[in-house]
Amino acid sequence: MSVSDRIIVPLDVATEADAIALIEKLPQVSFWKVGLELFVSRGSEILRILKNREKRIFLDLKFHDIPNTVAGATRAAATYGVDLITIHAVAGREALKRAVAASDEGAKAGGCAPPKLIAITLLTSLNSRDLAFDLKVPIELPEYALQMALLAQETGLHGAVCSPHEVSQLRQVCGDNFILICPGVRPKWSVIGDQRRTMTPGEAIKAGADYLVIGRPITTASNPLDAWEKICDELSSIN
Repeated sequence: MSVSDRIIVPLDVATEADAIALIEKLPQVSFWKVGLELFVSRGSEILRILKNREKRIFLDLKFHDIPNTVAGATRAAATYGVDLITIHAVAGREALKRAVAASDEGAKAGGCAPPKLIAITLLTSLNSRDLAFDLKVPIELPEYALQMALLAQETGLHGAVCSPHEVSQLRQVCGDNFILICPGVRPKWSVIGDQRRTMTPGEAIKAGADYLVIGRPITTASNPLDAWEKICDELSSIN
């Protein structure tokens, strides 16, 4: 896998026109993330646009509901032919198991390959204090992220989203075939923003990440293509 294929760029915009404009500014990007804002705004149309341009799609809707609803949502999402779909691990064992089966059913109905199901361990906007004081979770953050990843692996999911600060431990415990995707990745020359647990792209790859989600350092740069190429060059130097 090339360096550029390991970078997933979020389409964190509200309109189809803005999404197309960003895609056209960055023709070299092969992997795009579609999240809640754009999907709620445009629905599956944005997925069709990306598929027509032969792009890979990370459908990051973070399903979190009762098992029946999670399964139904996963089944429907799998018909679109996307590559990755996210589900909150805290939806529980039954929801995760049913999502795996529903994913295969949806892909078969859509005549496409099954997506890889990716668990959300803990949002990277949350830190140890949030976990302990606001969410009342009585274990340390790295242990919590590990338990969520192990639950996902045990129930048949293909990988997890985690902070780059947890990726080394998860790689060691979950093995090389478990996909690890890291948001909260910021080059040294960029603004951190609302991500609490960050690393540079190079640090995250060295720690064991398969894919990096890098948004604002690229998409809000004065020249997004220059920013993209600068990150690719930095990653190429460590391989």
